[in-house]
Amino acid sequence: MKQLAVFVKERRKEVNLTQEEFAERAGVALTVIRKIEQGRTNLNMDKVNLVLSMFGHELAPVKSNDIEV
Repeated sequence: MKQLAVFVKERRKEVNLTQEEFAERAGVALTVIRKIEQGRTNLNMDKVNLVLSMFGHELAPVKSNDIEV
């Protein structure tokens, strides 16, 4: 989840949006953005996909041996 947290925070800052502004545009509660950016692990995947869709991404299953570290 750390990679997700960094990805969302960096992209949000690149487009010059506060957490509040970004949450409103993504259609999620501010707490969702905060939880993602804090690297929390208990997240609603539908909400995460709403956030990621703002950057043209989505969560999808990937075999762990296909992930480059």
